[in-house]
Amino acid sequence: MFESEVKQYDQLAQEYLEQVAKPMGELEFRKHSEIIFSCHSCGIEGSSFSVDDTRALFEQGLGYYPVGKTLLECQEMADHFKAYEWMHDHLNHPFDLELIKTLHRLVTLNTLSYRVPGAVPGEFTTVDMAAGDTIFGNHEKLIAQLPRLMESTSRAIAEGNIHPLVLAARFHGFYEYLHPFRDGNGRTGRLLSNFILLQFHLPELVILMEDRQQYITALRSKRTEGTDEHLIAFFFRAAIKQMQDALAQKKANGRPMLFF
Repeated sequence: MFESEVKQYDQLAQEYLEQVAKPMGELEFRKHSEIIFSCHSCGIEGSSFSVDDTRALFEQGLGYYPVGKTLLECQEMADHFKAYEWMHDHLNHPFDLELIKTLHRLVTLNTLSYRVPGAVPGEFTTVDMAAGDTIFGNHEKLIAQLPRLMESTSRAIAEGNIHPLVLAARFHGFYEYLHPFRDGNGRTGRLLSNFILLQFHLPELVILMEDRQQYITALRSKRTEGTDEHLIAFFFRAAIKQMQDALAQKKANGRPMLFF
């Protein structure tokens, strides 16, 4: 299953790394990835930041004047930057509960108390959860499964017998099913999926905010149908399109120009 997608993904990933990532240099490519990924990951959760807004905040920091944006959105994006940067600086960290809690703490450090009074960044929920039209199971039973999920995923990373994108998608589906925090589960889960891809030196996956409904539908199938095939297929479609678009843009913007 997914043999053709794996073949296409692997070929594109090699071309993408050689033609897009490598020529930029590590620091410039990381900056580019941080801005794009942060913009869309927060956008899926309702942020109104565009890529240009995100770049301005990234480059100007406290000097950024948020015209038409709330301070909450600005702080949420700034927190996401910190979580992203911490992750990249700690790619040798064990894939364990401490990793989950640290990323969540950084992602929600300055916004969680506003969104959910009494909730603590980096600490699991103490009540049962609901999101949209989904009512999650008993929170204690769900959280109790997290150690096993992290251990089995860590083992799969080490063994390398599952294609990394399949592994990232399967982990993401299970993690979002467990939904261990009061807020920030999506942003934390997408960071963790990219942590897996980075272990294999593969491009990070950016789930575009305009693909939110497809993404939510694919996640929901984990609960309604008990299968992760739809989410894996979505991950492949999103990753392949992301790399194809970048390679096409690189080619188009490198063509000779006619001056006068």
